[in-house]
Amino acid sequence: MTLPLALVALISAFGSSFQYGYNVSVINSPAPYMQEFYNRTHLARTGVPMDSSSQTLLWSLTVSMFPLGGLLGSLLVWPMVNSCGRKGTLLINNLFSMAAAILMATSELAKTFEVIILSRVVMGIFAGLASNVVPMFLGEMSPRNLRGAVGVVPQLFITLGILAAQIFGLHSILGNAEGWPVLLGLTGIPSLIQLLTLPFFPESPRHLLIQKGSEEQARRALQRLRGREDVDEEIQEMYQEDQSEKEEGQFSVLSLFTLRGLRWQLISIIVMMAGQQLSGVNGVFYYADRIFQSAGVHSSSVQYVTVAIGAINVLVTLLAVFIVESLGRRILLLAGFVLCSASCAVLTVALNLQSSVSWMSYLSTVCVIAYITGHTIGPSPIPAVVITEMFLQSSRPAAFMVGGSVHWLSNFTVGLLFLYLEAGLGPYSFLIFCAICMATVLYIFFIVPETKNKTFMEINRIMAKRNKVEIQESKELKDSYPLGKQEEKKVLSSSE
Repeated sequence: MTLPLALVALISAFGSSFQYGYNVSVINSPAPYMQEFYNRTHLARTGVPMDSSSQTLLWSLTVSMFPLGGLLGSLLVWPMVNSCGRKGTLLINNLFSMAAAILMATSELAKTFEVIILSRVVMGIFAGLASNVVPMFLGEMSPRNLRGAVGVVPQLFITLGILAAQIFGLHSILGNAEGWPVLLGLTGIPSLIQLLTLPFFPESPRHLLIQKGSEEQARRALQRLRGREDVDEEIQEMYQEDQSEKEEGQFSVLSLFTLRGLRWQLISIIVMMAGQQLSGVNGVFYYADRIFQSAGVHSSSVQYVTVAIGAINVLVTLLAVFIVESLGRRILLLAGFVLCSASCAVLTVALNLQSSVSWMSYLSTVCVIAYITGHTIGPSPIPAVVITEMFLQSSRPAAFMVGGSVHWLSNFTVGLLFLYLEAGLGPYSFLIFCAICMATVLYIFFIVPETKNKTFMEINRIMAKRNKVEIQESKELKDSYPLGKQEEKKVLSSSE
């Protein structure tokens, strides 16, 4: 790990992924004060208080506009990264965040709650782009022996963003009647930092060589990121990938659904991204406060327990950064989904019995912690890493666009339907999530290969066999690559 690679990973993740996590959690604590502001504003405009149904509708829009914006942002991934590059897209994306931050911070002063709802859509667009472009950007910049560890860094910063929002959202800090506009506006600071610092770091070398056709720029970027002059092996690998893709033609989103050679890659990202959100993570968090209160936690202290859970989330994700390269992607995915499935099954029993068996409330708390641990170590961070690795350069943006769209649609669906499931089935709703987790486990076990420490072309060959298609062998392709400058020197010196 070189200093430039570490810095670009930290800056990208802090400026983008951190804010995604922050905005997932930021409106939870100040919700009563924000709803009071909605009511007060309506009263000042019309002279009558807002009725409860209107207030519920407005608050539902405030919450749900974020994942809807995330879906819109995911649809922008493919055109933006192809036209503006990975780094360029991240820099442009900061404008969404900073504009939304200013609007939210000044909403109370301007006496308008509509801009909060609009800003949640804009922040969702930002998050939809960030959640797809950052893993792609870092995955393309990382050497293969660090690709998994660096690929988990965005998820680490998402959990840090959630934790920061929980801490700043404490009633004693900013989660109060006076502080909530500042709490919402803080999200613009990481974007400003990224906007000022990221231009000093290189674009993705793979984008520079394969899509812009500039070996010189790609070589300079690689030399800076790797901290050494000899980067011919990676340059040759990129040429090999480029040649392989040229034979397939240019990829669009439609190509992913029609090309036989990408069939199982496409199905895999849809299953993993859908499983990630349909596994019930939002439902578990919805139940968490009630579970903690039933275990004897006073309502005024639930905030602090939530912060403690957020800290566990961060620590487990940090653990994933260090073990993903040693254990591999498959084992973390399988172990994570199995733990989530088991937690949902036991939680169903515990919630049904906690009114009659006193210690069941404590078992429910353990299940919540176990579920969050399982989701954090596998289903949350690993699917984005696998998308980066399963697709080659020209098909990767379209793959992230599809994966991101499935992610946000599933997120929106759970948020929309869970209250109805909970009302109709009660604790038994977690059995649905249990089944989804187990179905995802079975798919990963039989279909998804281990991608640890493999080049993109090696992974492509593994998937080609599963798709029952043939690709040209690297030896045949290698003869058609232009020699890099380092190799030219070797040829000249040997001829002398």
